[in-house]
Amino acid sequence: MAGSYLLQAWASPKTGDHYLTFLNSQADNGLMTLHSNSLLLRTSSFIFVFFYHKMIAFLTGKFVYKTPAVVHVDVNGVGYEVQVSLNTYSKISGLEVGTLYTYLQVKEDGHTLYGFFDTAEKAMFVQIIGINGVGAATARMMLSSMHPGDLAKAILTGNIKQLESIKGIGRKTAERIVLELKDKLNKNFGETSSSALIYNSLEQDALNALVALGIARNTAENAIKKASASAPSDENLEQLIKKALQFI
Repeated sequence: MAGSYLLQAWASPKTGDHYLTFLNSQADNGLMTLHSNSLLLRTSSFIFVFFYHKMIAFLTGKFVYKTPAVVHVDVNGVGYEVQVSLNTYSKISGLEVGTLYTYLQVKEDGHTLYGFFDTAEKAMFVQIIGINGVGAATARMMLSSMHPGDLAKAILTGNIKQLESIKGIGRKTAERIVLELKDKLNKNFGETSSSALIYNSLEQDALNALVALGIARNTAENAIKKASASAPSDENLEQLIKKALQFI
């Protein structure tokens, strides 16, 4: 595309998606795909580039750089910088390759990619940042200070004091978190299954497998809890799934 361009950047107030507009009076008409996360639309006067920040669901690759806060993932030669919690870091610290479930935060001053060891932690993160006045940095601090299962239990039981113990969380914020998330978490997990929330990596894999087989999440969680209680500590994934099926 020859010639000079005037670049304008703006964001949709409704969706949060960012747009780049290149002004170019000599642009050709047509439609072409730039890459998996953007779409280039040409008109006679403008070239629009649309970036869809919700398309990166996960990254699978080599962990080429790891710290308790930041991980670099090499995905087929492309390096992604991912912000992580201490919980996720503890799970991947001994791994050379793996998968991180991601959330891309788009703001006026930049894009930040957050990564999580499992979908349960990611779901908790998304729920937390949906609360007015609670940002991604606070959500990551919460998931670094408490195990995701313990955090969910604290919210479900209204344990304000425990939430206040997290750096950056005052009483008003803790109360707002409980007020806004308690019903949502109850809807997802149910009051009776709150103690059966599963975040152990082996149990999480088994849970994902059972849900994929069409078994209700609450039923699968209870079955895995019973299977884990009666299983030897060195049991593998296949054995755990087979034993869990016996309790369904």
